[in-house]
Amino acid sequence: MPIAKSERLMNLALCLMNTKRPLSKRELRASIEAYREAGSAGEQVSEDAFNRMFERDKDDLRELGLVIDVVENPLDGELGYLARRDVNRLPEIHLDAEEAAALSLAAGVWEQARLAGAASGALQKLRAAGSLAEESGEGRTTLQPRVPARDAAFEPLLVAARDRRPVAFDYRKSGAAQAEPRTVEPWALEFWHGHWYLAGWDRDRADVRVFRLSRIVGRVRSKGGQFSAPVPDHVGVRETVARFAGEGATEQARVRVRRKAAFPVRAKALSASPAPDDAEWDELTIPYGHGLAADLVEFGPDVVVIEPAELRADVIARLRAVAGASSASSTSENEVGE
Repeated sequence: MPIAKSERLMNLALCLMNTKRPLSKRELRASIEAYREAGSAGEQVSEDAFNRMFERDKDDLRELGLVIDVVENPLDGELGYLARRDVNRLPEIHLDAEEAAALSLAAGVWEQARLAGAASGALQKLRAAGSLAEESGEGRTTLQPRVPARDAAFEPLLVAARDRRPVAFDYRKSGAAQAEPRTVEPWALEFWHGHWYLAGWDRDRADVRVFRLSRIVGRVRSKGGQFSAPVPDHVGVRETVARFAGEGATEQARVRVRRKAAFPVRAKALSASPAPDDAEWDELTIPYGHGLAADLVEFGPDVVVIEPAELRADVIARLRAVAGASSASSTSENEVGE
């Protein structure tokens, strides 16, 4: 079985860092199993192919931050390679309590992603070096914040935003029965109110859009080419989501909420009182902003919009779309609710 490139790079780095004198390509080829076994059908790889492989590996290690010295042998002019430990040793890292907490929280984002092992290993190394103190005794914290990243779209979108690479995915808006294809230039991701959101440029709509990752259906696909829209210096994911959720809105809506239900709606309430004609319901006054209808639809028959009329109509239309209603007359407003 061919040896993985990551293992080959690791073995090369170890050889270069653990030698007291420069090693020639010939010595490195004889010392590293991956170089000895490289080839096809059991044949040894040619000298030219080995040289190309070695040069690529050396460049990859340098790109990862390893400082490799090239030393010429004064006797025969042969080049030797080594990575001096004093040059490649990281400086001491000192973190205050707030920096350490932020780093631990950032590492926790990868709890459910592919880099969970790498993040955990990095924290262990920092603790071993004394940069992250282990809490013990009376100072031990029993409750720790968690920022989960369970959405399958999280990792490919994070990588695409980092690399400035457009993506395509199918997105189901709240209350919609079917997902729609979207082509997006991803700018930034942010965790807010228990959900991950992506902000970026929607090419199909030629405008800035925010997408909730849990509503992305299927696989995120990479697209070729560069960004067509400039990336702003500050991407206000949270501010955009808050605006569409109605935070800071000057208008208000009145809704009925079934007792012991729709607690996220209750949390937004400016006022609340028992419904005068029904003991099973409460009447709430909540901020009315963009996207409120999409939020209310999620609670189905536990929420009924009283006013304004346009919000009530929007909610009913969304519920009918989900239910697959064929006409506005197929279901009365009282049956649909919100």
